[in-house]
Amino acid sequence: MRYFIAAAGILLADQFVKAAVRAALPVGGAVAVLGNFFRITYIRNNGAAWGILSGMRGFLMVFPLVMTVLIVVFLLKNRQMHWLGKLSLTMIAAGGIGNFIDRIVFGYVTDMFSFSLFPPVFNVADIAVTVGCGLLMIFVFRGEKLSQKRG
Repeated sequence: MRYFIAAAGILLADQFVKAAVRAALPVGGAVAVLGNFFRITYIRNNGAAWGILSGMRGFLMVFPLVMTVLIVVFLLKNRQMHWLGKLSLTMIAAGGIGNFIDRIVFGYVTDMFSFSLFPPVFNVADIAVTVGCGLLMIFVFRGEKLSQKRG
């Protein structure tokens, strides 16, 4: 249940921030938060992370949906998995669903976070997927020790 709540929280935060940006800024508009270091910049991303696979809408619609279903089935079949594994997969699925919702509703993904040191613009769902993948790597590399504990 707590992982469902975590997924819902990620989805709500993602959709709320995206809606706020769409309401407050024109496409391409930006607001400096920390000078030129960090800006909120509204862009429409037709691709995957950082604009890769642009123009492959069909693939970008099907792949996250299939992966989310596989993750949910895996989690349901592996209820005794360590909490870190569950959390990482939950974050990946929630982020994928957040961007999937954008693609279904708008035909693009709303991105907004822009750092001068890191050129790609990204969103809350992207953060969830990235952090989830990082946690999954930790879980996989430490899996034997972690699988001995229940979560």
